[in-house]
Amino acid sequence: MSDQEQQAITRSELVESLAEQFPQLLPRDVELAVKTLLDTMTQALAEGKRIELRGVGSFVLHHRPARAGRNPKSGEKVLIPEKRVPHFKPGKELRERVDYQALKAKGSSSA
Repeated sequence: MSDQEQQAITRSELVESLAEQFPQLLPRDVELAVKTLLDTMTQALAEGKRIELRGVGSFVLHHRPARAGRNPKSGEKVLIPEKRVPHFKPGKELRERVDYQALKAKGSSSA
């Protein structure tokens, strides 16, 4: 993987970036807005709701049934309980923008 693929943005970096983009807002207000948004999304998923952000994508829950697994140390069989896991499905606009950026970066590095 390239360095660009391994980079991540943290919550505090997101807040900092938004505060720079919107200087009329206090950093603590931006932080509260980000926290509120993420908490609301987390709560909605915990309640089994679907989250759809037009142009970005949707968050849905996938059900994983119970299954038998193995303890890697002892080799003993272990029952893994069923669970719900969040899954993000990107929207068309996001996929196209990401793909365009990848093609743009690839084109400039091969020149």
